[in-house]
Amino acid sequence: MITLRLKNKHEILQERSHIQETYLALKRREYQEGEIIELLVDEIGQFIWIQVDEAIEPSLIYLTEQKWEFPVMLDEKLRLAYSPKIFSGDRHYLRAWLPTEKEIHSYRNLARNAHDQKENTNAYPHASANVETRNDSTFFARNAIDGILANEDHGSYPFQSWGINQRKDAEITVDFGREVEVDQVSLVLRGDYPHDSYWTEVTIQFSNGQEYVIKTTNQLDAQCFKIPSTKTRLIKLT
Repeated sequence: MITLRLKNKHEILQERSHIQETYLALKRREYQEGEIIELLVDEIGQFIWIQVDEAIEPSLIYLTEQKWEFPVMLDEKLRLAYSPKIFSGDRHYLRAWLPTEKEIHSYRNLARNAHDQKENTNAYPHASANVETRNDSTFFARNAIDGILANEDHGSYPFQSWGINQRKDAEITVDFGREVEVDQVSLVLRGDYPHDSYWTEVTIQFSNGQEYVIKTTNQLDAQCFKIPSTKTRLIKLT
């Protein structure tokens, strides 16, 4: 069973459940501060498609708990890393549904998750880093895996990025929540030149102890690197 809820600290405002796919349809209702979108599933270790707002693309996430929450984002500073349409207006459509086996096991970008949040919410993939410039939402690590490729500027949407604040020891980790098999790494480096410099060498570290060193350039397109097929729980770039 899949359940979607809209709630606040005191009560459940709306709820709908279904065994395969469910949704919430809100009409003539603006979101209020402190409201939370909650997703409930029967089992842990479950894949599910989620879309909490029309302004965020659907994400195939892996849950390690039965409950997952996404706070309604009304704070203007947090909203800078998202489309200005997010959680706006008085009509909303949220949905969650089970994936097919083909979708789960297909060859795909395992790191992509537009619903990742700064803190770990037990929904994967999840990106974290040892530095995020000024704790500014437009530079959170989650921006590196949200699927938006615009990289010729920096700052607010659609140019949010992971910002390293010029730290030479900057590193970013993508945790998949379970063991996956990887044979390619693709990087889109921020290229707001001449404001930006760029990494010329990256060490890729896996949870099994393997490491690979790759040479990167200042090209704006995705830089793709084939590696020997590797099983890992996470990947770290340093």
